[in-house]
Amino acid sequence: MTAHDEASPATLPLLLEFYTDKLGALLRHEAHARLVGQYDANNTYQYIINREEVQLTWVSAAIADAGAALPEVAAPADEPRRAAGADTARRIFEADRLDAQTFLDRWRPRVETMTNARHRGMLRVILGETREQQRFFEQALAGRTDLLGRRAGVDGEASGEVLPARWIE
Repeated sequence: MTAHDEASPATLPLLLEFYTDKLGALLRHEAHARLVGQYDANNTYQYIINREEVQLTWVSAAIADAGAALPEVAAPADEPRRAAGADTARRIFEADRLDAQTFLDRWRPRVETMTNARHRGMLRVILGETREQQRFFEQALAGRTDLLGRRAGVDGEASGEVLPARWIE
Protein backbone atom coordinates (compact mmCIF):
# COMPACT_ATOMS: atom_id res chain seq x y z
CA MET A 1 0.00 0.00 0.00
CA THR A 2 1.42 3.39 -0.91
CA ALA A 3 1.14 6.54 1.18
CA HIS A 4 -1.32 7.87 -1.40
CA ASP A 5 -3.65 4.94 -0.72
CA GLU A 6 -3.61 5.22 3.07
CA ALA A 7 -6.61 6.80 4.72
CA SER A 8 -6.19 10.32 5.99
CA PRO A 9 -7.53 11.26 9.44
CA ALA A 10 -10.48 12.95 7.69
CA THR A 11 -11.50 9.78 5.85
CA LEU A 12 -13.28 7.96 8.68
CA PRO A 13 -15.56 10.86 9.67
CA LEU A 14 -16.43 11.35 6.01
CA LEU A 15 -17.25 7.65 5.56
CA LEU A 16 -19.41 7.69 8.72
CA GLU A 17 -21.31 10.75 7.52
CA PHE A 18 -21.74 9.31 4.03
CA TYR A 19 -23.03 6.04 5.53
CA THR A 20 -25.58 7.92 7.64
CA ASP A 21 -26.82 9.93 4.63
CA LYS A 22 -27.10 6.87 2.40
CA LEU A 23 -28.85 4.87 5.12
CA GLY A 24 -31.37 7.71 5.46
CA ALA A 25 -32.04 7.49 1.72
CA LEU A 26 -32.52 3.71 1.96
CA LEU A 27 -35.01 4.06 4.82
CA ARG A 28 -36.99 6.70 2.90
CA HIS A 29 -37.04 4.52 -0.21
CA GLU A 30 -38.27 1.54 1.82
CA ALA A 31 -41.09 3.69 3.19
CA HIS A 32 -41.90 5.03 -0.27
CA ALA A 33 -41.98 1.51 -1.73
CA ARG A 34 -44.81 0.75 0.71
CA LEU A 35 -46.67 3.83 -0.55
CA VAL A 36 -46.28 3.39 -4.32
CA GLY A 37 -48.20 0.33 -5.44
CA GLN A 38 -47.98 0.60 -9.24
CA TYR A 39 -46.13 -2.54 -10.33
CA ASP A 40 -43.33 -1.02 -12.44
CA ALA A 41 -42.67 1.89 -10.08
CA ASN A 42 -42.62 -0.40 -7.05
CA ASN A 43 -40.31 -2.82 -8.84
CA THR A 44 -37.96 0.12 -9.44
CA TYR A 45 -38.01 0.96 -5.74
CA GLN A 46 -37.13 -2.66 -4.96
CA TYR A 47 -34.16 -2.41 -7.35
CA ILE A 48 -33.02 0.87 -5.75
CA ILE A 49 -33.35 -0.59 -2.25
CA ASN A 50 -31.29 -3.62 -3.25
CA ARG A 51 -28.52 -1.45 -4.69
CA GLU A 52 -28.50 0.79 -1.61
CA GLU A 53 -28.18 -2.24 0.65
CA VAL A 54 -25.12 -3.32 -1.37
CA GLN A 55 -23.67 0.20 -1.25
CA LEU A 56 -24.09 0.34 2.52
CA THR A 57 -22.30 -3.00 2.79
CA TRP A 58 -19.32 -1.51 0.92
CA VAL A 59 -19.19 1.60 3.10
CA SER A 60 -19.68 -0.38 6.32
CA ALA A 61 -16.75 -2.64 5.35
CA ALA A 62 -14.56 0.43 4.82
CA ILE A 63 -15.64 1.78 8.22
CA ALA A 64 -14.93 -1.57 9.89
CA ASP A 65 -11.51 -1.73 8.18
CA ALA A 66 -10.75 1.64 9.80
CA GLY A 67 -11.61 0.11 13.17
CA ALA A 68 -14.84 1.99 13.81
CA ALA A 69 -18.40 0.93 14.52
CA LEU A 70 -21.39 1.96 12.43
CA PRO A 71 -23.31 4.98 13.68
CA GLU A 72 -26.66 4.53 15.41
CA VAL A 73 -29.47 5.81 13.22
CA ALA A 74 -33.04 6.30 14.40
CA ALA A 75 -35.78 4.57 12.41
CA PRO A 76 -38.03 6.92 10.42
CA ALA A 77 -41.50 7.73 11.65
CA ASP A 78 -44.30 5.48 10.43
CA GLU A 79 -45.87 6.58 7.16
CA PRO A 80 -49.22 5.68 5.62
CA ARG A 81 -49.29 2.24 4.02
CA ARG A 82 -50.48 3.14 0.52
CA ALA A 83 -50.53 6.21 -1.66
CA ALA A 84 -53.92 7.79 -2.21
CA GLY A 85 -53.43 8.06 -5.96
CA ALA A 86 -51.25 9.13 -8.84
CA ASP A 87 -50.80 12.63 -7.44
CA THR A 88 -49.38 11.24 -4.20
CA ALA A 89 -47.02 8.99 -6.15
CA ARG A 90 -45.89 12.00 -8.21
CA ARG A 91 -45.11 13.93 -5.01
CA ILE A 92 -43.10 10.97 -3.75
CA PHE A 93 -41.15 10.68 -7.03
CA GLU A 94 -40.46 14.43 -6.98
CA ALA A 95 -39.27 14.32 -3.37
CA ASP A 96 -36.95 11.40 -4.17
CA ARG A 97 -35.64 13.16 -7.28
CA LEU A 98 -34.84 16.26 -5.24
CA ASP A 99 -33.30 14.19 -2.42
CA ALA A 100 -31.01 12.49 -4.93
CA GLN A 101 -29.93 15.87 -6.32
CA THR A 102 -29.25 17.20 -2.83
CA PHE A 103 -27.20 14.08 -2.04
CA LEU A 104 -25.19 14.47 -5.26
CA ASP A 105 -24.61 18.20 -4.73
CA ARG A 106 -23.46 17.59 -1.19
CA TRP A 107 -21.17 14.63 -1.82
CA ARG A 108 -19.59 15.06 -5.27
CA PRO A 109 -17.18 17.83 -4.26
CA ARG A 110 -16.31 16.14 -0.96
CA VAL A 111 -15.62 12.78 -2.59
CA GLU A 112 -13.33 14.36 -5.17
CA THR A 113 -11.09 15.77 -2.41
CA MET A 114 -10.52 12.35 -0.81
CA THR A 115 -6.90 11.18 -0.91
CA ASN A 116 -7.69 7.48 -0.48
CA ALA A 117 -8.11 6.25 -4.05
CA ARG A 118 -10.00 3.08 -3.10
CA HIS A 119 -12.56 4.87 -0.96
CA ARG A 120 -12.89 7.70 -3.48
CA GLY A 121 -13.55 5.18 -6.25
CA MET A 122 -16.13 3.32 -4.16
CA LEU A 123 -18.00 6.54 -3.33
CA ARG A 124 -17.86 7.64 -6.99
CA VAL A 125 -19.63 4.39 -7.96
CA ILE A 126 -22.31 5.06 -5.33
CA LEU A 127 -22.73 8.63 -6.60
CA GLY A 128 -23.11 7.28 -10.14
CA GLU A 129 -25.79 4.86 -8.99
CA THR A 130 -27.52 7.68 -7.11
CA ARG A 131 -27.64 9.63 -10.39
CA GLU A 132 -29.16 6.55 -12.03
CA GLN A 133 -31.82 6.48 -9.31
CA GLN A 134 -32.52 10.15 -9.95
CA ARG A 135 -33.11 9.35 -13.63
CA PHE A 136 -35.61 6.66 -12.63
CA PHE A 137 -37.55 9.24 -10.62
CA GLU A 138 -37.40 11.71 -13.54
CA GLN A 139 -38.74 9.05 -15.91
CA ALA A 140 -41.51 8.10 -13.47
CA LEU A 141 -42.48 11.79 -13.25
CA ALA A 142 -42.63 11.86 -17.06
CA GLY A 143 -45.16 9.00 -16.94
CA ARG A 144 -42.80 6.25 -18.05
CA THR A 145 -43.42 2.75 -16.74
CA ASP A 146 -40.53 0.96 -18.47
CA LEU A 147 -38.10 2.17 -15.83
CA LEU A 148 -36.11 -1.06 -15.65
CA GLY A 149 -36.70 -2.06 -19.25
CA ARG A 150 -39.51 -3.53 -21.29
CA ARG A 151 -40.96 -6.96 -20.71
CA ALA A 152 -40.63 -9.26 -23.68
CA GLY A 153 -43.92 -10.29 -25.26
CA VAL A 154 -46.04 -7.98 -23.10
CA ASP A 155 -47.93 -5.10 -24.64
CA GLY A 156 -48.72 -2.12 -22.47
CA GLU A 157 -48.40 -1.57 -18.77
CA ALA A 158 -48.56 -4.24 -16.11
CA SER A 159 -51.90 -4.10 -14.37
CA GLY A 160 -52.64 -4.15 -10.69
CA GLU A 161 -50.59 -3.21 -7.70
CA VAL A 162 -48.10 -4.91 -5.47
CA LEU A 163 -48.88 -5.72 -1.85
CA PRO A 164 -47.74 -3.10 0.68
CA ALA A 165 -45.73 -5.68 2.66
CA ARG A 166 -43.44 -8.51 1.64
CA TRP A 167 -44.91 -11.07 4.03
CA ILE A 168 -48.46 -11.49 5.20
CA GLU A 169 -49.15 -13.84 8.08
